[in-house]
Amino acid sequence: MHINADSLELSAGRGPVYGPLSFELGGGLSVIRGDAGSGRTSLLLTLAGRMKPDAGVLTVGGHPLPLDLRAVQKMTAVCGFAGIDDLEDSVTVGAALKERRAWLAPWWQRVGRLNDVDVAEICAPTFGAVPIPHTGTVIWDLSDTQKFLLRITLAMMSGPDILFVDDLEQVRGRDSRAVLWSRLAFLASENTAVVVSSSSLDTDLWDGLERHPEIVDMSPAAAQPELIQETV
Repeated sequence: MHINADSLELSAGRGPVYGPLSFELGGGLSVIRGDAGSGRTSLLLTLAGRMKPDAGVLTVGGHPLPLDLRAVQKMTAVCGFAGIDDLEDSVTVGAALKERRAWLAPWWQRVGRLNDVDVAEICAPTFGAVPIPHTGTVIWDLSDTQKFLLRITLAMMSGPDILFVDDLEQVRGRDSRAVLWSRLAFLASENTAVVVSSSSLDTDLWDGLERHPEIVDMSPAAAQPELIQETV
């Protein structure tokens, strides 16, 4: 699932948000690295069809943006974005998954209460070996790893072709991030392209991955973002 950007840029009232940026991403796992304030969150939302650029040429999965905005929105999902997919700590895991399933279901279809078997079936592809919580577990009782995996699970319930994950460093623990990288790499190997934004590179946490991610560096030190492909 290819993403092609040529001289892509966005400005706001106070000046440039990002760009101009030119890069190409294939399928698999990719990382967009940018310092705080570099506009990487806005860039990911642009690539996901949730924000319109001011200038440049952008195609996502063969769809030109913003012309095919709705088509790109249907084929993408977002996770880790503050104010967009935040979890409500006081609800249960089952309730959060049921709400998402109801949102995705046809208007005429009744969505019943989920049991532990339902929750395990929904969460298994994302959680892997991480313990899957019971349906009645309140979200504030989850570990940081489980909370972020639940956010990924909710995003993946729509069956996206591309998953955009913002600011993986909001999960502070390195062991937790290592698990998340492993699970995202697994999803990327299962025909869902995954694009992650980060302010630094967890290269030492990628050693266990079958393949290192493609990297787009938004650093202002380069005239154009540097696309690096690392393999192991």
